[in-house]
Amino acid sequence: MRFSIIIPVYNRPAEVQLLLESLCRQTFNDFEVILVEDGSDHTAEEVAAAFGEKLPLQYHYQSNQGQGFARNKGMELARGQYFVFFDSDCLIPPRYLEVLEQAIQSRQLQAHGGPDDADASFSDWQQAMNFSMTSLLTTGGIRGKMKNPAQYQARGYNMGFAREVYEKLGGFAHPNMAEDIEISLRIKKAGFRLELVSEAFVYHHRKNDFGSFLRQSYQFGRNRVFIRRFQPDALKLVHLLPVLFLLGILALPVLAWLWPPGSRLLLLAYGSWTIALFFTALGTPKLALLSLLTSYGQLLAYGLGVVMEYAFPTKWE
Repeated sequence: MRFSIIIPVYNRPAEVQLLLESLCRQTFNDFEVILVEDGSDHTAEEVAAAFGEKLPLQYHYQSNQGQGFARNKGMELARGQYFVFFDSDCLIPPRYLEVLEQAIQSRQLQAHGGPDDADASFSDWQQAMNFSMTSLLTTGGIRGKMKNPAQYQARGYNMGFAREVYEKLGGFAHPNMAEDIEISLRIKKAGFRLELVSEAFVYHHRKNDFGSFLRQSYQFGRNRVFIRRFQPDALKLVHLLPVLFLLGILALPVLAWLWPPGSRLLLLAYGSWTIALFFTALGTPKLALLSLLTSYGQLLAYGLGVVMEYAFPTKWE
């Protein structure tokens, strides 16, 4: 078998239904699907059973251990030569596996990561969140818009690696804090070829409301600092830019009092960035305004997460 698609699941039966429907439409058919239910109260067992005749599918239930360790269980059960990981809130375009196989063969890849996008059917909030997560003006292209594909750090919602990588390096090191970034760095340091395959994208539902999105962005900031325990070089200067963004916002009233010309310069910088965001956000004026809100929220929450993880490190052994 060529591909084993491994999906950790936690309380998302409706989204699993849509994901499995999208996998039924793949043009490349040499694959299996492994659903690892990670201690859910609302399981996807009935959904999985309904696809028993449509897909070669394994369903496994375990106590809650976190998505990283759920993926590890999926690899234990897998029969394929190459493991592909999706989040349960993704939809997979029909040619995904076909495109991926072509890239693996032509570029001699042992591992890959792919970008995410918003489907036209997604809500305005979801499309705005997608914009702020993928725009060059917010994340700098680290989620799939970089020029050098070898610089990409794969993310767990859309990534994969060959069985030989797993057999040499083992699985994910942490249950739910930047475990995808950690294993991406470990794969590269071991000499395996991991690159962005930009054509192998997924549609990612993301969070359903703004509050959840802010909490997720905050946790991403904490995760980036936390993962230094496994990979000391995981934190780069670019990851600290949201902290500067946060500090700049907080400094505005102080500058307005102590040094008004400085506050005006800072306001001009934020204003120029805001205008650029508005006119690069696609869609309706409403969507552009929501994209401004999610972009500001994402950077502020991420920056706060970085600061808080430095100040109050997460306890884990």
